Amino acid sequence: MWIKICGMTTREAVSAALEAQVDAIGFVFADSPRQLAPPAASLLAQPARGRVRCVAVTCHPTQQALDEILAAFKPDVLQTDVADLRMLRLPRQLELLPVLRGGDAEQASLPARLLFEGLASGAGVPSDWATARRIARRAQLVLAGGLNAANVASAIAEVQPFGVDVSSGVEERRGVKSPAEIVRFVSAARTSNG
Repeated sequence: MWIKICGMTTREAVSAALEAQVDAIGFVFADSPRQLAPPAASLLAQPARGRVRCVAVTCHPTQQALDEILAAFKPDVLQTDVADLRMLRLPRQLELLPVLRGGDAEQASLPARLLFEGLASGAGVPSDWATARRIARRAQLVLAGGLNAANVASAIAEVQPFGVDVSSGVEERRGVKSPAEIVRFVSAARTSNG
């Protein structure tokens, strides 16, 4: 099970994610309580470089904002809404994680790997698991939206995703991750029968 912890804002959260052996950590550049400036995110990501995928999380960025993120943060992966990809100039070598939201889900063609979540990112609202299950049969789906240590095993069993992504579900307060909750979430995801 591929696991991403999104919305890194502290060194403690980055350390906990690395110790839990996640596959990716996300740094938010969109409007959010977890939003960071690219230079701050770059410093926070330093211990993770070469160990996990460092993901730049955006939502409808301007080309100028994206260029600043790419230059200062140097992400391994860019996560942004699927519609954004048609309007941005992107380096060919940049790995992409397109975001599909509930209303976009029944597209005829899908990217090989995508993140599926509800209408609002980081809001703790579960996505539509029935729709996610249908998409997971057609693409490598990373399930997000309302996940936490208590429900991730059920989500994995029902949806059969390639991976899971959590943000608010491992927070001790809005925008600040709990190292203990990160460990609990990863343990629950890894021991599920998915």
